[in-house]
Amino acid sequence: MKKLLVSSLFVLLLVLLAGCAPGSSVEVTTPSATMQLAAPGPNPLINQPDALGRVARAGAGLWHGIIAPITLVISFFNSDVRMYEVHNAGSEYDLGFLLGSALIIALLSLFARMRR
Repeated sequence: MKKLLVSSLFVLLLVLLAGCAPGSSVEVTTPSATMQLAAPGPNPLINQPDALGRVARAGAGLWHGIIAPITLVISFFNSDVRMYEVHNAGSEYDLGFLLGSALIIALLSLFARMRR
């Protein structure tokens, strides 16, 4: 059983690493479905202002990371709502988004521990 788990984790790691290579894609086929996994490409709208002339920076990324779980649920019902602002400042926005998401996960786990 342990050998199967280690093998499965190794295969998962290989798929994840292959998916991180630029311009790469992995196709997973099962008898009932086929799934195409592709790494995201470059953002052509980076540092390009939106219709109102704004470019999202770290503060906006932090806020979008904090509200990401709620935005994800809303995006299932409203196709105009997106989790991630494409008109952003690149790594600065990504860092804010990551920190906001990590903050929410940390707070939720803290509250879950306090309730026990």
